[in-house]
This record gives sequence, structure tokens and C-alpha cells, in this order.
Amino acid sequence: MFTGIIEDLGTVVGIKRTNKGALLSFAATLPLGRISIGDSIAVNGACLTVVRRQRGNRRATIAMDVSAETLRRTTLGSLAVGDRVNLERCLTLDKLLGGHLVSGHVDGVGKIFSIAPEGDSKLYTFEVAPAQARYLVEKGSVAIDGVSLTVFAIAGRRFSVALIPHTLKLTTLGKKGPGAAVNVESDMLVKYVERILAGRSNGAATRKAAHRSAAAAFVSAAAGAARQARGRGVLP
Repeated sequence: MFTGIIEDLGTVVGIKRTNKGALLSFAATLPLGRISIGDSIAVNGACLTVVRRQRGNRRATIAMDVSAETLRRTTLGSLAVGDRVNLERCLTLDKLLGGHLVSGHVDGVGKIFSIAPEGDSKLYTFEVAPAQARYLVEKGSVAIDGVSLTVFAIAGRRFSVALIPHTLKLTTLGKKGPGAAVNVESDMLVKYVERILAGRSNGAATRKAAHRSAAAAFVSAAAGAARQARGRGVLP
């Protein structure tokens, strides 16, 4: 679990392709003494597991396996050596929840549609697939490349967010332009609510179908009994 508050801008220093995914290595200023093998770190919003770590002169190097499914569903497959990435260690119970609850399970890839200045900040408009657009809520949360952002101005598959100078400086979004691909994770709370409501709807539909089936069975049984009675001359 993560918060969408980026801790460090890492740099891709190694990419090793395999038949079942890839091994990605990043140089970072994260405290290596507080990172263990098996820890989870979000890379551009995708939760990955640390499999190697090495201390350098100024920066640590951490390596993480990436599955084929993650490469298909995120932008990590298009990374190149030298690219910058957003890094965030997993949430602990003593950490402030400054953004929103982010699982690190990317729903899909969207793109930056436009960028417009707005004072010292910038107004970013993103375009996402219909499957992600359905979860957009005015003043709700969304994670873009792992960055927790507040949604507004929703229009179909597009929505806008405001990025303050701090976010522009300390995340990769400030270095991307229109057309750039981004990882999108919808607010998990919205998806849970949808799942619960769908379950209730399905349950109600099942109960209605059962009632209809029972009623039909009763009518059929009654009609059969009447036919038998007529056959015995009990009914006219």
C-alpha cells in the first residue's frame, strides 16, 4: 500500500529482458539501510519487489523483477536507461497518509492530452480508457505515475488536475509533455463501492428470479392438479 506522495526521483541504470518479464535497476537516494530484500517500492505507480540492493558512493542501486503482466499493463516496458522514475516506499503505520490509499496495481495506461499554465501551477488534462473513466469522481483521487492527484473538470474520457510547482519539480510529470503515456490507477474505494453495489444488484435480481420461478412452479402445479381433478370428474 502507498500514499501517492513521491519520495525520490530515481534513474534507470539497467534493463535485463527475460522471457517472462524484465529485471530493472534504479539508482536512487532512498535510505538503503531501511530497504530490505522483498520490500515493495512503487515505480511510476507500479508496485515492484526489491530483489537486489547495493550501496554506491552517493546513490543506492536497487533492482526489481517486473512480470510480463506488469509490462503489458504499464509504461514500465518502454523505459530506457537514463529515464527518470517516481519512487515511493510502501506505507507503514507510522507514516502520514498525505495523499490517498494507492495499491500500486495499475489499471491501465493513459496519456497527457494537454498542459496549460495557471499561475505558478500547470493544468494537466489526461485522457484515459473508458474502463478507467467510469471511476472518475469530481474532487476524487487518482494516481498518475504514482502521484496522488485530485480530479476535476471531467468530460467523458478526459479530466484535469492542477500540479503545483513542488509536484512539477519532484516528480516525472513536470518533465513530460502532451502525448506522453502515463500509468493510471483509479481510486480503490470507488471500485470497492461498485463491487458491493453490483453484488447487491445481482442478489436482488437473483431473488426476483427465484420468486418468479417459484410463482411459475406454483401456477404450473396448480394447473396440473386441476387437470387431474377434471380427469377424475371432480371438477367440471
